[in-house]
Amino acid sequence: MRGLIKDNKPMVATILSGLLIALGLFLSVKANYEAAALIYILSFMIGGFYQAKEGLKNTVENKQLNVDILMILAAIGASIIGFWMEGALLIFIFSLSGSLEVYATNKSTKAITDLINLTPETAHLVHKDGSITEVPTASLSIGDQLMIPKGANIPIDGVLLTKNGLIDESAISGEAIPIEKTDGDELIGGTINLSEAIMMQVTKDSSDTLFAKVLRMVDEAQSTPSKTATMIEAIENKYVLIVLIFVPVMIAIFYFVLQWDWNESFYRGMVLLTVASPCALVASAAPATLAAISNGARKGILFKGGSYLENFGQINAIAFDKTGTLTEGKPVVTDTCFKSGENEQTIMSICAALEKTSTHPIAKAIVQAFSKSSHTSLLIENINDHTGYGLTGTALGSEWRIGKKEYIVNEADSPFIRHADKIQKEGKTVIYVSRDGQVVAYFGLLDMPKKDAQSMVAYFKAHGIHTVMITGDNSATGETIGQMLGVDEVKANCLPHEKAELIMQLKKQYGTIAMVGDGINDAPALANASIGIAMGAGTDIAIDVADVVLMKDDLNQLPASFRLSNQLKKITLQNIIFAITVIVLLILSNLFQVITLPLGVIGHEGSTLLVILNGLRLLRTTSKIDD
Repeated sequence: MRGLIKDNKPMVATILSGLLIALGLFLSVKANYEAAALIYILSFMIGGFYQAKEGLKNTVENKQLNVDILMILAAIGASIIGFWMEGALLIFIFSLSGSLEVYATNKSTKAITDLINLTPETAHLVHKDGSITEVPTASLSIGDQLMIPKGANIPIDGVLLTKNGLIDESAISGEAIPIEKTDGDELIGGTINLSEAIMMQVTKDSSDTLFAKVLRMVDEAQSTPSKTATMIEAIENKYVLIVLIFVPVMIAIFYFVLQWDWNESFYRGMVLLTVASPCALVASAAPATLAAISNGARKGILFKGGSYLENFGQINAIAFDKTGTLTEGKPVVTDTCFKSGENEQTIMSICAALEKTSTHPIAKAIVQAFSKSSHTSLLIENINDHTGYGLTGTALGSEWRIGKKEYIVNEADSPFIRHADKIQKEGKTVIYVSRDGQVVAYFGLLDMPKKDAQSMVAYFKAHGIHTVMITGDNSATGETIGQMLGVDEVKANCLPHEKAELIMQLKKQYGTIAMVGDGINDAPALANASIGIAMGAGTDIAIDVADVVLMKDDLNQLPASFRLSNQLKKITLQNIIFAITVIVLLILSNLFQVITLPLGVIGHEGSTLLVILNGLRLLRTTSKIDD
């Protein structure tokens, strides 16, 4: 309880202020007006302490006026002319609004606080003699070996030393399905060991882990306002100054021109000072931006600042790296062709057996494609790996070769070979198989698009955004993948520096452009784009270079980010229009002497609370946010 009160002192002061107002009203009913006035003054002082302190501190340190000054002056003015209860009520409601705004901000950052708590403060250090002691995580050094009990959080980044492990990485990637790890795989601090106790070796200092970088990045993002919030903050000082000049002028007009008595003129001036205050306008953007950033962070979408989140919904073009971003990043067998009369099962078995000896991605693709189809395990002798060309081996009394055309094909032109050339023109890599110098089969391989790539591209095209695929592959491969995905434009044969130059050209042509890549060879392009987006790797370069980091390889996070940006823009616009409308209506109502100071306070602070609550709608964690 003591800790709860300590962390919520402004709210406690607000509650005390409200209770004192209730006591003052009771004393007023009993006609004990002097005691009631003292109670109202006490309520005034307790309820307004934190708001006045922050307002005056900000004014002195930043040399800027703020809305807190207007509220303090309005409450003092009401008290001067004997409206003690109204002054106390104004401070109470203003204090309540401020306390709830702090609550809203804390709620928006709660997801990040929860993440911080996932990283344990201590670790089980394994010494050379096999003994284990519990030490502070901050004291660990690179090379230390740790024991992670079942169900415990991994304290720091490292590699697995145990044969197998099952790790829950949802805190980083948002992916609910646990990841199976094997000896040598990377482990991320803050994730959870679901298997039996495992051993790991530390590879990074505690301040340099992926988790630490993510937390720093989100913290910086929440400290970096959107352009709209920055603009509103910029006009706050001038707005407050205008109100401070406008109110005395209006009091003079009420008294000298409209011939109202002094108390009424001054009272209306205090109401005007209250209702003209831009509290709701100031709160229109910042809470909504914080909520949206927190929403994205919980889903593994990390924005480096509010401006990047706000700008995401305003892009006119989006460019994608092909390999690993739009495609799986590894080839698969898409076409198989065997010469008439040949035993297909035998050829596939020999190919799988040969390629098992190689670590090349194409070899892995062939093994994966044919291992299930080959029913016999053949003995291959005299295996030779001719790097860059292919493999040879002896089986069933014949010499077998598998590899590139120039290494395999010796025979004259034939319809069988011409058909292979057709596949190659489609952008596929063709691998040939020969037996004793005669081609008996060939296979087409292609790095296939990810399952959600086509629908993601279609989403952006449906919103009028030009889509571009950039690849270092040849034109034929690029065009094939581009047609599969339906992108508007394909740029092939691009080196890393050429990708960056291309992004600059596209930026001149389309204005605001996003670039999506893996954050390594795409780093120059990411840095030159209006918004650089790193997909899924969670690498150091991704976090350092990109403006947005998607912590898992899920292309659906791109439309989700776009929707979140548009929803932020929509809610912020709603708040601004609502805040201005309420201010205008309250000012007009005061000029016609329709509202009292308490009603003006309720209308003004009520509108502030409503825009804050409207912004907090962006904390929703639903998978789909309305366009």
